[in-house]
Amino acid sequence: FVRANHDVAYTTAALDGPALSDSSQDAVHAIRDLAVPGGADLLVAGNTAGFIDEKASLADNAPIALGLVVLLTVVLLFLLTGSVLLPLKTLVMNTMTLAATLGILVIVFEKKFLVGALSYPGPYSVEVTSLVFLFAVAFALATDYAVLVIARIKELRDAGTSNEDAVANGVARTGRIISAAAIMIAVVFAAFAVSPVFFMKQIAVGMALGVVIDATIVRALLVPSLMRLLGQANWWAPGPLRRLHARIGLRESDEGPPVV
Repeated sequence: FVRANHDVAYTTAALDGPALSDSSQDAVHAIRDLAVPGGADLLVAGNTAGFIDEKASLADNAPIALGLVVLLTVVLLFLLTGSVLLPLKTLVMNTMTLAATLGILVIVFEKKFLVGALSYPGPYSVEVTSLVFLFAVAFALATDYAVLVIARIKELRDAGTSNEDAVANGVARTGRIISAAAIMIAVVFAAFAVSPVFFMKQIAVGMALGVVIDATIVRALLVPSLMRLLGQANWWAPGPLRRLHARIGLRESDEGPPVV
């Protein structure tokens, strides 16, 4: 140790493994757990320590961020639909889109599948901040697509169409719009996949995959299938919530409250 002043002393240590490897992170944890005589503070800096602190910060703040996203999504979709189940269904579908996207990213960037086609030399892992960015943007786009579909279905149902026909016609009316939007967004993100910056490449591939998966498998297949199976239960809500929606619900016209 070299004394900087009366109260501070420092030293520099080199780790045996790569900065972000498990062994290096274990070493930093072990150093931070050392008992320092005299009640002094032992502080560790560097790439490894910064990475550990970044993960800890994300883990500590994730529950609040996720809670806000879930709460706002459920409240806004309830105000649009007057249903309790449709907002929950949207959350489940969005989660499936995110899970599929992240799973493919792991296969590509950790398991080295088709990395040659992407000219990806490594590192072979998924960058932590990429996960946060993908969650935020992919969830927002998936919710946007969900609102387009559900709004059209609800419009048809409010006009007196049966649930089955409303689902079929609502998906048919929005299918081309969602597909075209997804293709354009996917092409834009895919263009960034040629970037030599590894986290930019991961984000580009993840976003392109996310919008394609959501617009095809989720919105075109899973959502209408689930709404067909649920039938009239799609629009269920307890009596107090139905009355609340009749007063403050979001509507596209002033023709009166929706049929519940």
